[in-house]
Amino acid sequence: MELVLGKKFKLEVWETIVQLMALHEVARFRCHSSLVQQYPFLSKTIRDAQKPSNERKRCCPMMAQKESLFYKDVEELITNPQDLEFTIEILSIESPNEYEKELWQLSDDEKRAEVEKLRERGNVAYRANRLTVAQDAYCFAVGIIEQLMLKEKPNEPEWIELARMKVPLLLNYSQCKLLEQDYYAVIEHCTEVLGYDPHCVKALFRRGKAHADVWNFERARADLQQATELDSNVCIAVDKELTKLRERQHLKDIEDRFRYQNIF
Repeated sequence: MELVLGKKFKLEVWETIVQLMALHEVARFRCHSSLVQQYPFLSKTIRDAQKPSNERKRCCPMMAQKESLFYKDVEELITNPQDLEFTIEILSIESPNEYEKELWQLSDDEKRAEVEKLRERGNVAYRANRLTVAQDAYCFAVGIIEQLMLKEKPNEPEWIELARMKVPLLLNYSQCKLLEQDYYAVIEHCTEVLGYDPHCVKALFRRGKAHADVWNFERARADLQQATELDSNVCIAVDKELTKLRERQHLKDIEDRFRYQNIF
């Protein structure tokens, strides 16, 4: 197993022990019962992790004190705490800059840096037309930002700064979805962007295109026209989309006319 120091491990005495040991050393330590009260729960967690997922049973620590731990050798330690002896071997030692940290191990500053790395990774994948890889990177980055936003009060400067970081990621993600013709996802994420920035031309344009493709013609027209009002540079692109929209609406009107004729 891996032990990351300084992250409030359940069994703090283990952190103290391993710091006294050298690489490849094998040592035995006897620990007072007061220092290993969490061991039964740690033991259960480790053993459960080795089981197939369909055999695992979720149980919070407080409930575990009332229910059987299913391992007789450690269950007795709940009611009858004892000193415990551990044999530990140090197989490898890695400094903080020698391994890839998991998300929960990162500081807030490290999480922000990770967001930038993920954004760039997504951009590289997008340019290579690897849309799934790009979406995964953007989505993971958005998840990190949302975690950080939960720590801040809405509409406070720190929260607003994080929202600004989130907007381009959502826009990039929606562009991937647009290329995949997942139009309702485009509408959803562009709407979220417009909640942060009502004047985002890219969000209006992409949502307008998506609305047109699911035959929400009035909403499509409203988004596209608002985009041109905010930025005249998109007029040519918007005119093309409006032309497509009129053609699509004309075809739908013809289809509807024939459909209603057949009814009667």
